[in-house]
Amino acid sequence: MDYCLRENGLVMCRDRIYVLYNSELKNMILRDFNVKTYSSHPRYQKTLTIVKRFCYWLNLKRDVVEFMARCFNCQRVKVECKHPSGLLQLITIPKWRWDVISMDLITRFPKTMRQYDSIMVILDRLKKVAHFILVKATFSASDVS
Repeated sequence: MDYCLRENGLVMCRDRIYVLYNSELKNMILRDFNVKTYSSHPRYQKTLTIVKRFCYWLNLKRDVVEFMARCFNCQRVKVECKHPSGLLQLITIPKWRWDVISMDLITRFPKTMRQYDSIMVILDRLKKVAHFILVKATFSASDVS
């Protein structure tokens, strides 16, 4: 058996304290393990590892996620792990409309009455104007132009 009752009244599960359905006690445990002066609001995985070392209850992972989502300091202290971005590059601005365009095909739609099953999107970079043209997936480049 994984569960045992100690002399002091604690229910133990694999040498960890088993916490029953007392949500106030669970929040108090999470708050104590999450707010340590030396750990400065650890992230989800570290908090879960620390709590799992000493305590156990049903849906422990879900409760840790919900607690971390409600903790204002945890949300504020988050550090993004991103590589530093490079130097800014100037974007050339086109001089005329439809001078620089981009095209894309969106395929695999249900066929219409005229057997069109794709949409060709043409976008003007200067004015941000888009044209949506019905095409067939079987069209070649010469048929589209």
